[in-house]
Amino acid sequence: MPADLAVIGLGPYGLPLAQAAIEAGISTLGYRTGPEPGSLTPAELRRMLAGGFRTAAGPAELGRVRTAVICAPTPPAGHGGPDLGQVEAAARTLAAHLRPHTTVILESPVRPGTTEEFLRPLLEEGSGLRAGRDFHLAYSPSRVDPGNRDFTPANTPKVIGGLTSACTESAAAFYGRLTDKVVRARGPREAETVQLLETNFRHVNIALVNEMSVLCHDLGVDLWDVIRCAETKPFGFQTFRPGPGVGGHSVPQDLTGHAPRSLRLVELAQQVNDQMPRYVVQRAAALLNEHGKSARGARVLLLGVTYKADLADQRATPAEEVATRLISLGAAVSYHDPHIPSWNILDRPIPRADSLYEAAADADLTILLQQHRTYDLQGLSVKAQLLLDTRGATPTGAAHRL
Repeated sequence: MPADLAVIGLGPYGLPLAQAAIEAGISTLGYRTGPEPGSLTPAELRRMLAGGFRTAAGPAELGRVRTAVICAPTPPAGHGGPDLGQVEAAARTLAAHLRPHTTVILESPVRPGTTEEFLRPLLEEGSGLRAGRDFHLAYSPSRVDPGNRDFTPANTPKVIGGLTSACTESAAAFYGRLTDKVVRARGPREAETVQLLETNFRHVNIALVNEMSVLCHDLGVDLWDVIRCAETKPFGFQTFRPGPGVGGHSVPQDLTGHAPRSLRLVELAQQVNDQMPRYVVQRAAALLNEHGKSARGARVLLLGVTYKADLADQRATPAEEVATRLISLGAAVSYHDPHIPSWNILDRPIPRADSLYEAAADADLTILLQQHRTYDLQGLSVKAQLLLDTRGATPTGAAHRL
């Protein structure tokens, strides 16, 4: 049975799009591009299947849809830019079955110019069709915030940049079925650069507050109180909070070697954020030392090892480096996370605490890395011998804050 939409890539970008499409009443076909870290709860999967979602039995089904959206993951490559391997595989597969009048949209995070210079030739050579004449081609940055219940695809504006004005309007007509507002960019390059700006904006501002956290600790200033006061300013300020590092699928891009000049501020921001797991371990060792204990042989409990609160997603989680560094210092590391039943570091299983309060009471140091909703931080601060809060989530004075 033909579907209106094919979502190619069922990872962190594709699954939310497929869910939104099903909720909007669009018959949707899913096609996997390889091992993808996206996941659904059993309830979410049941709702999608009940709504008509199905996975493709083979690539030939991609030739029977009106719209095909490529959402393949683009993890960091060795040269610093995104790895387009799965995008290329998706494009070649789609091109072999592409039919005239199909609208093809790329949502994967890519460098400006990728849609026109990389994707377009693959689709045209593989199909014998011409983009902008025989089929529509556009780019739309994926605006996904996993776990955010306030902003969904329905109330998040969608940016569209088409190869031609007709391409833009065709893509806009599709996304108009999913969202309340469609924003038209001048073209694919502008739309791709929107993704670049939005991602780097987040990383640069996180780096700023991460640097502020180190500075304020050295000065004896309560950064969390500073942020509380600063966020009352009704203009010219947006709240960001420090943490043990930055994880997730959204990686910063500085375009070094791929543009006339690099984004030096982004390079510096990445360096700052990459140093945070090491800084957390330094603070942990210092706290133990202040209380007459050494990191070697210390029992350290890590709370929350996912990259984001209330999700089971561990992509690029800073908890991995924190645990690795603690183990290298000789600490006995255990963890607790309601979303992660087992966890390996350096190919070794890390003991999971079954009884949270007992584990916190037994540990020489407990480190809150992720603020899951289920954690009673007031109770934990009472039970823990020593608590380091990297999220500023505990009541004032109840723990040592980052």
